[in-house]
Amino acid sequence: MAPEQKGDRSNRIPINFLDAEDESDLPEETAFDTVDDAGDFVDAEPEEVDLSEQLQAEAPGRQTGELPQPSGGPEVAELVATRAELKRLETEVADLRESLTRRQADFENYRKRTERDRAELYNQVVTDIARKLLPVLDNLKRALEAEASVEASESDEFRHFLSGVDLIYKQLNGVLDALGVKPVLAEGERFDPHLHEAVVTEPTDDFEPDMVMQEIVRGFRIGDKLIRPSLVKVAVKKE
Repeated sequence: MAPEQKGDRSNRIPINFLDAEDESDLPEETAFDTVDDAGDFVDAEPEEVDLSEQLQAEAPGRQTGELPQPSGGPEVAELVATRAELKRLETEVADLRESLTRRQADFENYRKRTERDRAELYNQVVTDIARKLLPVLDNLKRALEAEASVEASESDEFRHFLSGVDLIYKQLNGVLDALGVKPVLAEGERFDPHLHEAVVTEPTDDFEPDMVMQEIVRGFRIGDKLIRPSLVKVAVKKE
């Protein structure tokens, strides 16, 4: 038998092509086949697929920058438990700090209140002692003032005795000063009804009105608290 010449189609089975409306009757796998020049079926070139659209459809979270959430497992459960424990510890630490701040404030208020009460108690005790000692101090001062005029005519023994009394007077003043008892300034000061008590007034041009001319009895105070006022003579305007 002579070899079949190229391009001879006499021995091939003729193919009947269906009309366009009958293409739906073909099997799905051959519906898109094409026929070459020799009449054989060949697969059509595969349709190009847009990978970007496919990726967007599969992973919509990538467009918004969101990371995919783990589907589950022991690691996720451990992470959730760790976060819950961390949140609990943070809340506990915040509560402890707030409690510590309140306790520090309460202690500071207690310390200030204790110091204030102690200072008030101290001043009250010293005031009571000073009120009992001040009359003694006044009498010593009067005695020294009375004897100063006759000291020159007295004997040496008497002058030594007056020197001892004067020393006692100064020591007693020193004790009161160490306790915080200070004298009230009076002579040469403007009359202050909160510190002075006017027992005598005298019209004069030598002093301005309402000025203290003379201190009759010395006043004392401790801190801002007045133990006793100064008894003074006050100048008034001469008419």
